[in-house]
Amino acid sequence: MAKESTTIDVGEPSTVTKSTSHEKKKGFVAAAAGGGYKRGLAIFDFLLRLAAIGITIGASSVMFTAEETLPFFTQFLQFQAGYDDFPTFQFFVIAIAIVASYLVLSLPFSIVTIVRPLAVVPRLILLISDTVVLTLTTSAAAAAASIVYLAHNGNANTNWLPICQQFGDFCQTASTAVVAASISVVFFVLLIVISAIGLKTH
Repeated sequence: MAKESTTIDVGEPSTVTKSTSHEKKKGFVAAAAGGGYKRGLAIFDFLLRLAAIGITIGASSVMFTAEETLPFFTQFLQFQAGYDDFPTFQFFVIAIAIVASYLVLSLPFSIVTIVRPLAVVPRLILLISDTVVLTLTTSAAAAAASIVYLAHNGNANTNWLPICQQFGDFCQTASTAVVAASISVVFFVLLIVISAIGLKTH
């Protein structure tokens, strides 16, 4: 009786398995590299927020303390200038204080982007929120800057006289607050750019 020989065709599963394994490894390496630079962006974002908190708190506090009284020979006749004499400066103090509070509340979201650099939702929330708060910061800084300009230069067409020659300390304090708020505007622009880059996918 002749023996029957059986041939088993194994095919090439090992090649397919190796190829799939190689593609998975390649994808993992790419994801790790993307997560690395996004984590770096997230750390930079967190540090910028800490710096912006200090600047906005300083700007609001400095404007809040802007006050000067001119010395005269009699106590019954005094000329005084304070931030609460100008509604625009009052708006500035309140708006920048709100911005500082927002920055503090945004820190947990920034920390999440450090822990999970590939997460999309926290970055998207920060991007939208930063854009809205940037508008508030810019409006407050621009409005206060216009009053500071009038205080320094006046307006001949409306007979508004410059007061900074008399209230030099007051104008200097208000100008410092406006400059600090303007720096925070630049910080917010950088934060928005960082969030936009972090949301970019390859």
